[in-house]
Amino acid sequence: MLYTSERDKLRQFYVDCWKKARLGLPLEPMEQMVARVIEMHPEYHRLLENAQHLGNEYKPEDGQTNPFLHMSMHLGLQEQVVLDRPAGIQALYQQLGEKIGDVMRTEHAMMECLGEMMWQAQRTQTEPDESAYLGCLRDLLRQY
Repeated sequence: MLYTSERDKLRQFYVDCWKKARLGLPLEPMEQMVARVIEMHPEYHRLLENAQHLGNEYKPEDGQTNPFLHMSMHLGLQEQVVLDRPAGIQALYQQLGEKIGDVMRTEHAMMECLGEMMWQAQRTQTEPDESAYLGCLRDLLRQY
């Protein structure tokens, strides 16, 4: 039950940030970051404006993308870049951004590597492998 409660609180935070942004109300720094990510995803606007769907399950095996996980991955990636953790990600983000030419497309490409790292860590029940993650990002850079 704890998982559901925390999940629902996080989802409500997204809803509240989006509502405040739409109303032009002042936003805290974290709320500003969330609102920017939401702005980049108009496909999620209706969902966030209709809070009755907050308890929905999103199952990859049913071909569904979890919009809250997706937006959280954007935020996690942005935090990694600001902190340059793992070391070198800031430069890779910059280089990929220059090659791809679009922030959202750059982050989506990088999120494939982030998702793979997290999946591997969960599957093996180990710490995320930052060197494999950076290697994936370097491979991505070579593809562009």
